[in-house]
Amino acid sequence: MQSATKIVWIDYMNVSALIRQYFASHSNDVAIDVFDEKNIYDVYQRVNETLTRYVNIETTLLQALNYCLYEILDNVLTHSGKELGTVITYYNPEEHSLSLLVADDGQGIKTSLAENEKYANISEPEALELCIRDSVTDGKGMGFGLYSTSLLARDAGLRFDIRSGSHTLSLQGGESTVNTSDVWQGTIVYLKLRTDKEIDPAMVVANRTNVAEQYNEVFLNDNELEELW
Repeated sequence: MQSATKIVWIDYMNVSALIRQYFASHSNDVAIDVFDEKNIYDVYQRVNETLTRYVNIETTLLQALNYCLYEILDNVLTHSGKELGTVITYYNPEEHSLSLLVADDGQGIKTSLAENEKYANISEPEALELCIRDSVTDGKGMGFGLYSTSLLARDAGLRFDIRSGSHTLSLQGGESTVNTSDVWQGTIVYLKLRTDKEIDPAMVVANRTNVAEQYNEVFLNDNELEELW
């Protein structure tokens, strides 16, 4: 049963339109979670625990996604200027794919980056191109979350879009393009991944942290760990 807060937020964000646009015929099968600073870890943990139960999803993919997911959620609370965000997930076992969307109705990537005087005069397309580069930040973080997500998309991605304002950046095959799109007040990050491909999670985070160990300790029990070897 949805809470009143969740229903209001869904209506306010027009999440139904996002589901129609990004999840097409699977609208009845998506999972929707609303998060704020009080429940962000609970939502993050719930999404991970749900995905972990799907035995056909490659564990190495989940180990890398575990890191990127929290970074994307945290970006909403750190950079958007808003207190709430929403995450939508859908796993398609027949297609061997996992789709994830995180959205907010905040200030958008261009305005956020402009808080750093280095990026004060960039255009919206330039802001989208820059946000997936290493160490590009408005000054409130390390500038690694979307960069690591772009590396995940490089290794296992079927589609990776970042939509903010009147533009969308799409990353495929390591090449990015920015095109005009319908206006979205805030930012949408959409990621569609192959779930049957083994990857090296350490490469997704440029060997800066042990994401495999972090995921295993929290989301896998001893029996599941033994089955990995």
